[in-house]
Amino acid sequence: MDVKNATVFITGASRGLGLAFAREAVRRGAAKVYAGMRNIDGFKEPGIVPVKIDVTDKASIAAAAKIAADTTLLINNAGIAALIEGPLAGDAEAQSKQMFETNYYGVVRVSQAFEAVLTDKPQAAIINVLSDIVWLPRPILTPYAASKAAAWSFTNQLRFHLKARNIHVLGLHVGFVDTDLTKGIDVPKSSPDDVVRQTYDALAAGKNEVMADKGTAVLKSTLAAEVPGYIEPPEGV
Repeated sequence: MDVKNATVFITGASRGLGLAFAREAVRRGAAKVYAGMRNIDGFKEPGIVPVKIDVTDKASIAAAAKIAADTTLLINNAGIAALIEGPLAGDAEAQSKQMFETNYYGVVRVSQAFEAVLTDKPQAAIINVLSDIVWLPRPILTPYAASKAAAWSFTNQLRFHLKARNIHVLGLHVGFVDTDLTKGIDVPKSSPDDVVRQTYDALAAGKNEVMADKGTAVLKSTLAAEVPGYIEPPEGV
């Protein structure tokens, strides 16, 4: 599916990767671009329509789906992250609940709400923003990793479920991206613009997954190894 002439709805699009998705969609000639966000006050971007949405609130999601009923490409980008001491930290359960509410249940809720919107289109697609953390042991990101692993599993089930309806589902896996979400974390980061370009190109090529940086591609390649990357990460990842 080509972004050109598509009507795109992106969650978490007020800044960072979501805003990069919106801007690139405009650049590629999308018919309309909706930027979903919790607070639309003061948002002004040429060619982009802000829509209020909170992915933790079903009523808010339903209202957004009604406004954007012409959507042909849904991008589930909204997400949160936080650091903890490790998987057995005292706040691990509380943090996990918070991560799952947005990173997993948010994807489920929005996908459910837009199902009818996408089903009546001759061609439609969903992009779910995932993470290399599903294959990379980083104890300080345990709740975030668990929520993204759940989102990956949901993406695979969703792809299979919607295939017969001609709704394509693309999973985007990427490591750290240079956005406000990763500000202050001293690690190599990918450019949001580069990640978005790769993702839209993969969608146009009909791919099911895109590994948007070298480290993520290396991790994915280890999954069939006797000692996969989620047990012993490769050097440099």
